[in-house]
Amino acid sequence: MAPYESDDNAGAGEVDTPYSGRRRAVRYVVPVTVVGVAAATIGLVPALADSGDPDLPKVTAQQLIEKIAQSDVQQLSGTVKISTDLGLPDLGGLESGLISGVGKGGEGSSADPASKLTELASGTHTLRVAADGQDRQKVSLIEKAAEYSLIHNGKDVWGYDSKSNEVFHGTAADSGGKHKDEVPALPKDFADQALKSVDDTTSVTVDGTARIAGRDAYRLVVRPKHASGTTVGAISIAVDARTGLPLKFTLTPASGGAAVVDAGFTQVSFARPAATTFDFTPPKGAKVTEEKDAGKDVGEDAGKGSGPGARFRDSGPERKDHAESGGPTVLGKGWNSIAVFDSGAEGGVPSPSGNGDPGGFLGSLGDRVSGTFGKGTVFSTRLINALMTDDGKVYVGAVTKDALVKAANTGR
Repeated sequence: MAPYESDDNAGAGEVDTPYSGRRRAVRYVVPVTVVGVAAATIGLVPALADSGDPDLPKVTAQQLIEKIAQSDVQQLSGTVKISTDLGLPDLGGLESGLISGVGKGGEGSSADPASKLTELASGTHTLRVAADGQDRQKVSLIEKAAEYSLIHNGKDVWGYDSKSNEVFHGTAADSGGKHKDEVPALPKDFADQALKSVDDTTSVTVDGTARIAGRDAYRLVVRPKHASGTTVGAISIAVDARTGLPLKFTLTPASGGAAVVDAGFTQVSFARPAATTFDFTPPKGAKVTEEKDAGKDVGEDAGKGSGPGARFRDSGPERKDHAESGGPTVLGKGWNSIAVFDSGAEGGVPSPSGNGDPGGFLGSLGDRVSGTFGKGTVFSTRLINALMTDDGKVYVGAVTKDALVKAANTGR
């Protein structure tokens, strides 16, 4: 299907968008960590339409971006399907443990959303969602023989894992109701992050229409103007024609092939959910962990030299104080942006043999590279690559391995 407008048309999303004030943002979402290096997990499937393309009035990309920004859906309920394929090796489920362990020191309640929702980083999952304003939301992760629910009702945030019969209880972080442990799960979450980064290196077009979850939608396509160096192919956002709510978020890698992640509604209603939807009382016999108690173990004390978080942070050769290294810097521009930070670990990836060459399980996940910067190891997914040099620097971005090595060589 032909796009409504070309990249050269005015209003293609390249000027004065609601997100243009934040153009310096690094161009990737970071919902999880893999072997201690940030990795993005957003993606798509090529086909958006589920039952034909509706005939809708033409709109410009600028108008559609503004429609998304102005969307104010307060009540909804529905089902979301998320499928993620980062291209990581099959570790028999160990990869989920690594991801959750990095975030919480490998210990704590199985109902803690900081670990449970990282399961969305791989495989296919079904979510049931509901919202009633800023003070009531519920997301349930449906598993084969169990269910995990994250419930925000007023000042309370509850996480419940039916498999282990464990409960996690905390409080809402702010008036907007976003709990600090919540990770992106809905198409709108991903779309908001992607649109923050729209700038003059980006092409934004309206590419026809689609039917998503029985609703008419426009198809907004965001892609790099110059593909050289970036691993991102295109981002596609299906926008509800009536409400402006993103119904489906998709992103293809530049290499093509299967989806990295497909996140979209399969069913949605904008009627007010029943108030009882957000009620929760810990079941009889359930183990209840309070956030304030868990925070002393894996959160609050993680930066104070105690708890499992501190043990993870302080492990490895010659760890440095993170305060000394400061925050990350950004090399390059737009889709070729690379974040650089000092991991504080001289010697790079640990070497079991002690000869400086990484080996064993961890070494098998990366590729050794060298250049004027010295030597290092590149860890790759289908979207994000990260270079860890032997002197402890980390270069990470939605760019190719060659682009990382070039950045390490030239510092730009």
